[in-house]
Amino acid sequence: MIWQHRRGVADLSRHGLIMGVLNVTPDSFSDGGSYFDAAAALDHARELIADGADIIDVGGESTRPGSESVSVEEELRRVCPVIRAIRAESDVLISIDTSKALVADEAVKAGADIINDVTGLTGDPAMAEVAARSGAGIVLMHMQGEPRTMQVAPHYEDVVAEVREFLRQRISLALSYGMAAERLAIDPGIGFGKTQKHNLALLRETGRLAELDRPVLIGVSRKSFLGRITGTAAMEDRAWPAVAVTSFCREAGAHIFRVHEPKPHREALRMTEAILHA
Repeated sequence: MIWQHRRGVADLSRHGLIMGVLNVTPDSFSDGGSYFDAAAALDHARELIADGADIIDVGGESTRPGSESVSVEEELRRVCPVIRAIRAESDVLISIDTSKALVADEAVKAGADIINDVTGLTGDPAMAEVAARSGAGIVLMHMQGEPRTMQVAPHYEDVVAEVREFLRQRISLALSYGMAAERLAIDPGIGFGKTQKHNLALLRETGRLAELDRPVLIGVSRKSFLGRITGTAAMEDRAWPAVAVTSFCREAGAHIFRVHEPKPHREALRMTEAILHA
């Protein structure tokens, strides 16, 4: 399995990738405001890289449940200086977490290698065309509804089948715009328009998503359902349950893990892979 991005190809046949989260926002659910300043964001990017992140995922608009959209201009003001600063001093892969075509376009020009679109190319009519010509790797994510309303009574007849079919259709759409299959990765969107039961079903059936023959990205870091299951309310107590998910999903066929604390996830990933390839 390979994943093509703007500056080359990532070989995922033996080792998965850790994507470190860098929220340049005042209102993200887990660390809103902590890295809103560009200098603080760059310092945190350095920490993520030192702790083993293969990708830095830069986001300038919160997608937490109930969040409101921000303007293109504001999102660009938040993310582009940070992307340029990271690129100026590191060869780490950079992902832009956005659903806006203009933001994606400018972020790639600033140095991003990957476009991570939480709407799976459905949120902005221009995104598919921008993504196609960018040469970037593309993450296609499933979300029921929009961040402002997505957790208001989400419903599925068969969540695994429906999410899998959505992702299959998004792959087909990307291919129709001329994107090579090797550029595409898929994300079931854990916590995006899903109940705890839906989340667990999708994690359990990671292998069915992997049957689409594209790298599977899993993002559960600091999600509230982890605390509900383990009975711990504090955000910092959700780290180890998320590490357990990383190990389980790597064995089940996932390849990319979007996390806030790269080090324990990277160690769990390498241990799991050592067992798988023994």
